[in-house]
Amino acid sequence: MTTENPHQKEHSIADFEALKTAIANGESALVKDILAGQTMHKLEKDYLLDLARLGNDRTIIKLLDAIPVKQKPG
Repeated sequence: MTTENPHQKEHSIADFEALKTAIANGESALVKDILAGQTMHKLEKDYLLDLARLGNDRTIIKLLDAIPVKQKPG
């Protein structure tokens, strides 16, 4: 969930916080909406998967598993 524009970066941080909250609350529909069209760094994805596994929500885990990992440039 990274971006290139500084304003988008702030928005991305807000999205990440909203995503963490939605995962913790088991809100799979909101998680799906936030994740639409996104890529993530591996560390972000692993963290969110760990959080989802704590809640044992299979739907959210599947949604997170499907998110592509952003490749490092170069």
